[in-house]
Amino acid sequence: MTRPDDLVRAVEATLFAAEEPMTVEAISTHLGGADVKAALAELAATYKDRGVQLVERARRWHFQTAPDLAHLLRREREEVRRLSRAATEVLAIVAYHEPVSRAEIEAIRGVQTAKGTLDVLMEAGWVRIVGRREVPGRPVIYATTPEFLTHFGLESRRDLPGLDELKAAGLLDPVDDALADAMETADQRREAAEAEAGLASEDESA
Repeated sequence: MTRPDDLVRAVEATLFAAEEPMTVEAISTHLGGADVKAALAELAATYKDRGVQLVERARRWHFQTAPDLAHLLRREREEVRRLSRAATEVLAIVAYHEPVSRAEIEAIRGVQTAKGTLDVLMEAGWVRIVGRREVPGRPVIYATTPEFLTHFGLESRRDLPGLDELKAAGLLDPVDDALADAMETADQRREAAEAEAGLASEDESA
């Protein structure tokens, strides 16, 4: 491949044939170590307004149907599966606090969390076990998945909206209380951590 166009076409073919989303490194390795970042950017721009789009989710690239056309591909009417309030709260907590253990989820919610609630989220493909906390008992810790990001149209967790953004967009119904509580807790923790870091810096400079 000596021409830039050849590399773009090779990247395009590689992603079309891939069985699952690929990282930049995996694509590069597949194409003999080529620098594929510019080719990916060009392809993403080319497909931006088409029926199929090239997107990056959780640092992995793949083609997907344009969101506004997805309904055309459904052969049968899908039954909307609504999450329970408990599942919604747990999903919000995992998304904003991951990695997090069941005990930590319960501490934030203030009530016990049934194992079935986490099972529902894992069956949906939105939450997964990512390891164990290195504390007595070594509890399992949970985090969100690339499928979670894809479903909600996020490139990474950095794109998770803040409470003010959701309120302004009117997107808090029907899970407003659950999301608000989880995000307010996350915001409070971040503010406390930043304040503590600021005090530590002042002490060091004094």
